[in-house]
Amino acid sequence: MTEAIQKSLRESPLARWTAMVVVSLSMFGAYYFNYVGSSIKPILEIALGWTSKDVGTYTGSYGWFNVFFLMLIFSGLILDKLGIRVTGLGATAMMAIGTALNYWAMTAMPAHMLAQHVTLPLVGQLPMQVFMSCLGFAIFGIGSEATGITLSKAIVKWFKGKELALAMGLQMSIARLGTALALAISLPLAIKFTYSTPILLAFVLMLLGLVAFITYVIMDIKLDKSEANIEIEEEEPFRVKDILSIVNNKAFWYIAILCVLFYGAVFPFLFFAPDFIINKYHVAPKLAGYIPALLPAGTIILTPLFGYIYDRKGKGATIMIIGAVMLLLVHVFLAVPFLNNWIFAALMIITLGIAFSLVPSAMWPSVPKIIPEKKLGTAYAVIFYIQNIGLVVIPTLLGIVLTMSNPSVSPNKALIKSSIEQSFHKVLADHQITYSKKDLQIAIDKSTGNVVDSIVENTFYEPAPEKNINKAVLKQTLIQNNLDAAGHITLANGSRTSLLALGTAFARASYPTIKEEKLNITYNYENDILIFVLLGVLSVIFGFLLKAEDKKKGYGLELPNMEKKAKAIEAD
Repeated sequence: MTEAIQKSLRESPLARWTAMVVVSLSMFGAYYFNYVGSSIKPILEIALGWTSKDVGTYTGSYGWFNVFFLMLIFSGLILDKLGIRVTGLGATAMMAIGTALNYWAMTAMPAHMLAQHVTLPLVGQLPMQVFMSCLGFAIFGIGSEATGITLSKAIVKWFKGKELALAMGLQMSIARLGTALALAISLPLAIKFTYSTPILLAFVLMLLGLVAFITYVIMDIKLDKSEANIEIEEEEPFRVKDILSIVNNKAFWYIAILCVLFYGAVFPFLFFAPDFIINKYHVAPKLAGYIPALLPAGTIILTPLFGYIYDRKGKGATIMIIGAVMLLLVHVFLAVPFLNNWIFAALMIITLGIAFSLVPSAMWPSVPKIIPEKKLGTAYAVIFYIQNIGLVVIPTLLGIVLTMSNPSVSPNKALIKSSIEQSFHKVLADHQITYSKKDLQIAIDKSTGNVVDSIVENTFYEPAPEKNINKAVLKQTLIQNNLDAAGHITLANGSRTSLLALGTAFARASYPTIKEEKLNITYNYENDILIFVLLGVLSVIFGFLLKAEDKKKGYGLELPNMEKKAKAIEAD
């Protein structure tokens, strides 16, 4: 990078803020898609037979290529070598390709592939559909992370020495609108239509993001032209060996580790948050997503506000410590078993949103104070790489722990679905009625979902020990009750209304039997939340280490970002 001595296009507030908005839109869809798969976890369990382990592995697959094949590091090197425009265009295109593969895997994979399995190190055996979905999400992850570091450098290019923290805060706010949208509408969309609907919407948003970045490229070209005849002060070009000066910087490592700990206690929590809210607080699935959506919705306003404060008042390291302490307290309270009212959960999510606004608003603008601008692409890439290690390990671990802590939940849901499926086939065969495979599958999934949702939302029984339940007898009882209920329904061949009425009858007939048997279909998230508590403790520790290192080396993390204000404070 070079720094203009005379006025350039970025000196125009309208130009630089427009550039910020346009380039930020390329990440809106990415943040939406990032949370779609985990948000519809209850539907994936029913419609596709995925387990919590499958969902955790899928969520963690986002960073497969970035971590194990160092794609994030290469993205940073490419960014520093080829620049913002080429890197960003390639990255946004890759996000669209990954989303398309994910949609195909979940909706159109051939039957012979669905029966296959893949064995992965540390993870074990995965159904082929889960693996291919993971592959698409991993390709998307390459593009998403590359776009993220590209946007960070683009914002620095337009806002260095100006409202840098505010601009980064607003950029994150626009992106997090996508997170809020995913958490709020994905599960309701899946319930009303089908599990593939929110994923299709994600693909459309990916294409819009590609268009947005093309628009930014046009603006960036104009910026370079505005500086073409301006006397500039040349900097040394980036060299690969410069990465050594980055990784040898202790303050850089404190920020990087704080990043992976803090984000590891927020992003993976949000991945599982709708399901957590449903199971612990007994909130209806169509409403559960609105509670975790309060977190990104709140950060939309608060992150720029805290960035504005950091720009003018400083105290970056202190801001990060306060946010880490709040994060820890939230997860401690969420871990308390008897605090299970949804209003309390909403208050904790709002508090977590404040913490999530504090730390990033100070963290990302602090990096340019520690690392020279010509090395920023690689510096952000290394930080994002370390963050991706957490985003691979933590969700995968959460899924494994959740499955091991609740070994009977997924099989019990499968038992309910199997009994309803057999009931449908029996009744339709007896009446010589046929439906399309798609319509019948949707009816089976909705009926199963209605049973499971009703039990989780409305019952508070202590599950019976698995050894006390005869699963074979229970299944036959459920089927017989369903067949008896079907005798009161007039069926019309090909009528979707009849099909849905039959599904409703099955759900109502199954509910009392499952409740009476006290079948366990509710997840206990206590062990998963304790993992977040540990991450919170470590975040606080590294926040204090960073502040101590800044005091020792004088990086200026406690000083304002605005050049004039910072110089005035230093003069005092």
